[in-house]
Amino acid sequence: MADQSNEFNDEIDLGTLLGTLWRGKLTILLCAVVALCLGVAYAKFVAVPIYTSTTTLAIKENGPSVIDIESVMSGVSSDSDSLNTEIEVLKSRDLLERLSAELDLVNDPEFNPTIRPKSFIGSLLGGDDQTYTEQEITNKIVENLGRAISASVRRSTFIISISVTTQNAEKSGKIANALAQLYREDQIRVKFETLEDAVTWLSARVVELKAELQTRDDDLKTRTAEADYINAEGLQALNLQVRELRERLISEQNDANRAIARLTELKAVAASGDIDAILTLTQDQVLRRLSTQGTAETVLADGSEFNARLDLLIESAAKDVERGNAQVAAITSTIEDMELRVDEQATKLAELQRLQREIDTTSVLYDTFLTRLKETTIQQGIQQPDARVLSTAINGRKVAPRTSMIAALSLILGLMVGAGIVLLREMRANGFRTADELQHSTGLQVIGQIPVFPMTARTDLIKYLKDKPTSPAVEAVRNLRTSLLLSNVDNPPQVIMSTSSLPSEGKTTQAISLVQNFAGMGKKVLLIEGDIRRRTLNEYFKAEAGEHGLLSVISGDVALSDAIIKSESIGADILMGQVSHINAADIFSSDKFTAFLKEMRKHYDYIIIDTPPVLVVPDARVIGQHCDAIMYSVRWDSTTKTQVLSGLRELATVNLQPSGLILSHVDPKGMKKYGYGESYGAYSSYGGGYYDA
Repeated sequence: MADQSNEFNDEIDLGTLLGTLWRGKLTILLCAVVALCLGVAYAKFVAVPIYTSTTTLAIKENGPSVIDIESVMSGVSSDSDSLNTEIEVLKSRDLLERLSAELDLVNDPEFNPTIRPKSFIGSLLGGDDQTYTEQEITNKIVENLGRAISASVRRSTFIISISVTTQNAEKSGKIANALAQLYREDQIRVKFETLEDAVTWLSARVVELKAELQTRDDDLKTRTAEADYINAEGLQALNLQVRELRERLISEQNDANRAIARLTELKAVAASGDIDAILTLTQDQVLRRLSTQGTAETVLADGSEFNARLDLLIESAAKDVERGNAQVAAITSTIEDMELRVDEQATKLAELQRLQREIDTTSVLYDTFLTRLKETTIQQGIQQPDARVLSTAINGRKVAPRTSMIAALSLILGLMVGAGIVLLREMRANGFRTADELQHSTGLQVIGQIPVFPMTARTDLIKYLKDKPTSPAVEAVRNLRTSLLLSNVDNPPQVIMSTSSLPSEGKTTQAISLVQNFAGMGKKVLLIEGDIRRRTLNEYFKAEAGEHGLLSVISGDVALSDAIIKSESIGADILMGQVSHINAADIFSSDKFTAFLKEMRKHYDYIIIDTPPVLVVPDARVIGQHCDAIMYSVRWDSTTKTQVLSGLRELATVNLQPSGLILSHVDPKGMKKYGYGESYGAYSSYGGGYYDA
């Protein structure tokens, strides 16, 4: 027997997967067709049609300014952020609330869920009986309206498309046009409010500037009257006088310095007594004449006319020095006085000029604001929106449900569901559908594939075997007989046991059919009911059942000839089971049972023993010790792999191994449904001409 672990494989075999899907093609196709029909039916009869209508707006790039300092009212900027902002304005709550009020959407069930009739399911569930306030209803309408509206900017343009999707074609166009008109009116409203604010602000500023201008003008006049202001030309003349006095001061200072130097030299030469030096320095003719009237001693003597004249020259030089210093001092004082006056006049003139500049600036602002106030007042009645309608919305086009797309998706979904069902069924299927699967999992040879016998009751089996000798089921039994006899050519089996893992796997049917087949060959055959716990042979041979059975023969209470039933229906002897108070396994383990089988070998060509299932009671493992061959039945697509392997393992614990496995209750139609139509060997569809129906 193969290792149980061989039945599992972690790798995905793509070929096997595709094969499984191909075998389930009818299921997949059926699911696809059903899904397609449901999808089309939904699109045609259930789904609510949806219509979309679109209107387009062209946005102006920029509008005119109200004043030169800053634009009070302008068009939309051309950058993408500004256009996206306009889209948000289009979907703003304020506009949507006004749109709802204008179109009376509070009475439209599509947007007001509170007035929608309850659905059948909603009625069953009790529905929503909550009472909503007016604001809550408005919120729901605005929320639904916002979902129905979409807006976008066309690439590389200043065009905004407004699309509205509703359940009514006319309604979609009506909402789109109404929203576009409200948006344009809102632009005019905003501009009008902006102009109103601008007029109010400008008016206030004009009044303030006028008052300020008057105040400054009065201040200038007052200061001019209170002080002796000079003009810029007078200040320039004063500065010129100061400059001239400074130049004169420099000249007088030079003269004074020269006078001081001469006085110093005169005093020095006078003190030296050098007549020539004195005459050279003074260049005085009187001194020159007096120097010739005597000798040097007499000329320079005290009290001489020469000295008197020299003193007179020194005194004159001293007076020149005094006069120069006085002149320098006078000019310096005059300059200081004039500089102080210039500073005072310059300060006063600067203040005067400042006041005049402020007056001029205020006057310019006043004139500008007054002019803009007049212009803004005029613009109040001529404002235009920044957006114009390029194309109005017409009745919406149907966008959903798209029958073709729903049909395609339904078809794909159906294929996926069908494939899922096939794969799920394959994953959940833990039974055997082919002999190859059974042989691969167990490592044992499959010696027979027995189809389902077409009978409604067990009593119909004998009649079917006799009336349909060439039917597929009977032919399958013949193949089973051949395989069984050839399983050991040197020592053909004489005592054959029929068992299975669980009840209702066809072991009794195989046993009776095999007995009937051997008997048809002219062999002497004995059928022993080893399943004395259930005793199902009575149901097959009700008319032939006797009073005694197997236990009576083994115990010696009844002779074999009295207990055996000579069945004319199958042409073989039958030894029925009996109720026993002794455990069945103990009976079959007894020496009497062993002796009984030895004796039967002498009288019969073949002995077939129908035993209980291996996994239910241990009887089969006990009886198997006395048998030459074991037929192990596995019900097609029913008995799990675990159950089969567990049953075989139970036999292996007592050193028993089936001579072969039988795949019983094979359903040809089921084989075809699963895609195994060609795996049913000689009993597949192409062999139908050889067999009775």
